[in-house]
Amino acid sequence: MGQSIWPCGELTPGDCGPLLDLGCGTGLELDRIFARWPELAVTGVDLCAAMLEKLRAKHAGRRLELRCADYLAMDLGAEQYGAVVSVESLHHFTPEQKLELYKKIHAALRPGGFFLEADYIACCEEEETLLRAESARRRARANIPADVFIHFDTPLTLEHELALLRAAGFSCCEAVDSIAGATFLRGRK
Repeated sequence: MGQSIWPCGELTPGDCGPLLDLGCGTGLELDRIFARWPELAVTGVDLCAAMLEKLRAKHAGRRLELRCADYLAMDLGAEQYGAVVSVESLHHFTPEQKLELYKKIHAALRPGGFFLEADYIACCEEEETLLRAESARRRARANIPADVFIHFDTPLTLEHELALLRAAGFSCCEAVDSIAGATFLRGRK
């Protein structure tokens, strides 16, 4: 099993609940969060039921609601979370998909809430363009429609990620840390 890259402390303050974790998997980041704030209410969303079952068993007794769903398609609600987090899950999506998701995340946050994303960032526009073209080439070769998920990394540049967050309505958008190849981005509602 992997280790969490999640830096507890100031990136996830204890009064941020309830918290929504998109792409939670087996909860590596939640291990660190629950260790510090064991009473925090968390909703975790992931496509893999087996991973969610591991998370449920690992954190039995916690205030944890798990949903096996596609967070791009599901309703995240309105103003019900103090924080939304996503760790190494969003680098597979197009800018258009991300913008729509960021808008839903913004709507799901309470005023003053924050979104924290830890993910891979393309080093430059050339890398971003190359990866998107390769993804399109592979889809075309295998006749995979654009609306079908494939596990292929297409990260955006830091500039493009921050621009999407701002376009979705977030303020104070910034890169706050970089650990083990993942950049931590934070935006506030």
